[in-house]
Amino acid sequence: MKTLKISRYSSKFKDLWNRFCQDSKNATFLLQRDFMEYHKDRFEDYSLMVFEDEALVAVLPAHKTDYALYSHNGLTYGGLVLGPKVKLPKVLEILKTILKYLEDNSIETLELKPLPKIYESKFTGDLDYALFLVNAKLEKREAASVINLQKPFKIQSNRKEGVKKAKAHQLEIKEEINFNRFWESILIPTLRTQFDANPVHSLNEITTLANNFPQHIKQFNVYHDNTIIAGATIFETDVVAHTQYIASNEDRQAFGSLDFLFNYLINERYSDKSYFSFGTSNANNGKTLNKGLNYWKECFGARTVVHDTYSINIKNHKLITQSLL
Repeated sequence: MKTLKISRYSSKFKDLWNRFCQDSKNATFLLQRDFMEYHKDRFEDYSLMVFEDEALVAVLPAHKTDYALYSHNGLTYGGLVLGPKVKLPKVLEILKTILKYLEDNSIETLELKPLPKIYESKFTGDLDYALFLVNAKLEKREAASVINLQKPFKIQSNRKEGVKKAKAHQLEIKEEINFNRFWESILIPTLRTQFDANPVHSLNEITTLANNFPQHIKQFNVYHDNTIIAGATIFETDVVAHTQYIASNEDRQAFGSLDFLFNYLINERYSDKSYFSFGTSNANNGKTLNKGLNYWKECFGARTVVHDTYSINIKNHKLITQSLL
């Protein structure tokens, strides 16, 4: 009988980890080690790898804080990443083995942010069922605005009016490899003025990540008379174009800069994707919705896809044993 074994991740596994995530049911480039480790100084890595004899069957990108394990507070999502051939009974066994391992290592809770469904390459409801069996508690639910590009959708007239304004002002969209102008002239000043915040990624970090993942991280800027007035940073996967950052100067209404940019991204640049995600519009752990921002996104035809975070009591691994016939 094949047995499962847990190994802590170390750099010797880097290539194996990356190949596994690339071929898995439910991972994106965010779970590649060169992305995960851009902020390794902020997190104590405690990523796990699950082997069945010598074959890698699952990985858990994670970090540890005191007696809790998180997958992953430094990433948009994490969760249990599964091999393409792993079936439901094996998923249950994998989760049980992970929880028992964590219990043996004095971890008390596991917090998971599963990959949102729109990113999956194959159905992975297996993990949803496993979370149900161990009485996982829903800790956080955020509302992302997503357009299904493979189905008919309607852009409202107010957004189209913005596009007309932009064309009348002869705005220009440029796809660029340099992030400096957007970060320094638009993004940082806008976030500080409106939210008293800074971007999650520093200019140096986003530049490094884009150099590591040039096929996945793109920058689009809008210009008026050769002056940058708006922009968006896109994280691109096989099936999803996700807006990581959106910002413009105070003239966005007069110029229609963001309407112009997103009309182009949705209807031209990323029209071959399955989904276009504007990201979430929440604060306060998902309890607060920015209605104005959400409205603007939905005017493009976007509708809600939730991003969930669950916590698991480690001792509940016993519930999986009780649930198997």
